Amino acid sequence: MVAPVGDHRAEVTKVVSDTFRLDPALVEPDATLEELGIDSKGRIRLLAALEIHYGVTIDLDRLDRFTDVASVADVLAEALGTGESEERR
Repeated sequence: MVAPVGDHRAEVTKVVSDTFRLDPALVEPDATLEELGIDSKGRIRLLAALEIHYGVTIDLDRLDRFTDVASVADVLAEALGTGESEERR
């Protein structure tokens, strides 16, 4: 069973903060990644960091959904619910 998305927001905030050396207090769930200084290359870096941290595979097609912390948490919840080798469509 997938944990509620709210449970992943704090974890995603930590990964974003650690990966991009940002103050966690500044990483609000509704702040866009662009506002946090994360560009398209940064989104790829974030995707890789999440894959390593959680041991999951996130399809690159999901990268366009990386708009803010909450949406990243949504994608992470889906990835954790499907497992490493399954692909959700």
